[in-house]
Amino acid sequence: MKKTQLLNAALSRLIASLGHGDMVLVSDAGMPTPHGTPVEIIDLALAPGMPGLVVTTEVLLTEMQVESHIVAHETFARNDGWLERLPAAQLGTRQIVSHEEIKKLAYHARAVIRTGECTPYANLVLIAGVTF
Repeated sequence: MKKTQLLNAALSRLIASLGHGDMVLVSDAGMPTPHGTPVEIIDLALAPGMPGLVVTTEVLLTEMQVESHIVAHETFARNDGWLERLPAAQLGTRQIVSHEEIKKLAYHARAVIRTGECTPYANLVLIAGVTF
């Protein structure tokens, strides 16, 4: 049995396979996913808000070393506060791009993790770091 909080086998396997610089998009329920590409889609959405993006990301951070993250300008324009609830020290440096750019980055991610989050523009690209 695992010792960390993360019990989802697909997410554990994904994190164990990441290399330095690999991208993982943690998305809201409405983010379009890249079809017809090798990008893995891990769909966790059960119902609106379940699981939420913040809780999902907090659990991912128990196993994933993050070097930096990317969010959309639109996230700040809405001022929903979800990003401030995440542990900034574990997210590394921040890059801000347009929502359209986040959609394009999805095609270059190792995986898209779809949550049940229903807050517009609640999408977060995590860039894998190294532990050494």
